[in-house]
Amino acid sequence: MTRCYSDLVPIRHPPLPDVWLISDARNDAALERILARLPRGSGLIFRHYHLSPEVRRTRFGRLARVARRHGHRLVLSGPPRQARRWRADGAYGSPGRLARGPQTLRLATVHSLGELAQADRARADAVLISPVFPTRSHPGAPALGPVRFRLLAGRSRVPVIALGGMTAHRAHAMGVSKWAAIQGLGERPTGVFSLHS
Repeated sequence: MTRCYSDLVPIRHPPLPDVWLISDARNDAALERILARLPRGSGLIFRHYHLSPEVRRTRFGRLARVARRHGHRLVLSGPPRQARRWRADGAYGSPGRLARGPQTLRLATVHSLGELAQADRARADAVLISPVFPTRSHPGAPALGPVRFRLLAGRSRVPVIALGGMTAHRAHAMGVSKWAAIQGLGERPTGVFSLHS
């Protein structure tokens, strides 16, 4: 007897990268070099909020070409509909921003248990929990710390990406497999790429 599979089956995305570079005005000048030195199959979350819409779209196109050349996943900070239009691999943002729109990879930013529940309702495929450590992005803002990060991560139903003051050294020390950084994936003054900077 055959069973009817008429229920909708969720779209399966390829495995998520372990290392994510987040773009920002502070690292913009070095992005092409950093992308070329990241392990193949890493991820780029394109933000660039400091640019006008037209210039932002042009910069996205340039970085997309570099990212694809090195086999990286490319996620746009914006709603899923915009991510689809720009041919990104997915969308990044607050759970509310990701709640509507076409099926695509969704990476939600989460800072609390309430936002974790919202990310679940928004059909997030992964959550970026932050800030794990103090960051230059938000000086003086309280950080979760490793213990509170683990408590939140333990409640997530989807993969967790640690964000906020993260470096390869801290990720290793915490036993975290997936992490993201804006400046923690920089270059040494000599030009040699380092995951530990």
